[in-house]
Amino acid sequence: MAYDEKLAQRVRHYLRENDIQPQEKKMFGGLAFMISDKMCVNVSKNNLMCRFDPVQTQELAVKKGFSPMIMKGREYKGYCYVEPEGFASDGDFKFWVDLCLEYNKTL
Repeated sequence: MAYDEKLAQRVRHYLRENDIQPQEKKMFGGLAFMISDKMCVNVSKNNLMCRFDPVQTQELAVKKGFSPMIMKGREYKGYCYVEPEGFASDGDFKFWVDLCLEYNKTL
């Protein structure tokens, strides 16, 4: 399971700055950050794998770095990969992680 440790550290740091103590679990071929026993955000290779409200798919699909999550030929609704260009800036990184955190609260 290869994932970008620097990106994982960036996620850890951001969550801790916001008083969130996630559990970490290897899953989906990467490192998942679990909040309230639910996968919130994942570091997969050098991408973020985000979990969000599926009704937001169209609006998110136009964002830089977005790609749908497809496994075994099936698109997973409410999940996407975000390539590094999509979260290079602190503002974009915050957008994606906050998106996941907000959705996690509804689960």
